[in-house]
Amino acid sequence: MPSRRKKSRQRERILELIQASSGHPTAQTIHEALKSEMPSLSMGTVYRNIRVLLEQGLIASRNFGDGVEHFDPITRIHYHFICERCGSVSDFTMPYQESITKKARKISGTTITGHTIQFYGICKKCTHQKKEDTDERDG
Repeated sequence: MPSRRKKSRQRERILELIQASSGHPTAQTIHEALKSEMPSLSMGTVYRNIRVLLEQGLIASRNFGDGVEHFDPITRIHYHFICERCGSVSDFTMPYQESITKKARKISGTTITGHTIQFYGICKKCTHQKKEDTDERDG
């Protein structure tokens, strides 16, 4: 059972920001987003409150290969799409494929509890931007 902690306005705002973000923010982006609203907010406070939210199971930590920890309000296993042009990360709405985990268990003979998949490509925004740039050059 998670330990009871005193409510914290800073922690509540950090959680709200993570929940409202579709981009899986980092501690740095959280700090930057809240700094004008909470001028005394330090990076240490952001990190401490993120750790509490992780311990409470309210958010999940994700690694997308960019060397920075990202935070996700969706704690269940799900997939992600990473844009190779702008680096944006978004949830990929494909149902979790339990059969992949079962097959991996069978092949490896190990205890596998789950898996994650990250899809890579060019997001709609970047695809649209590239088309606009091409149209401007051609026009």
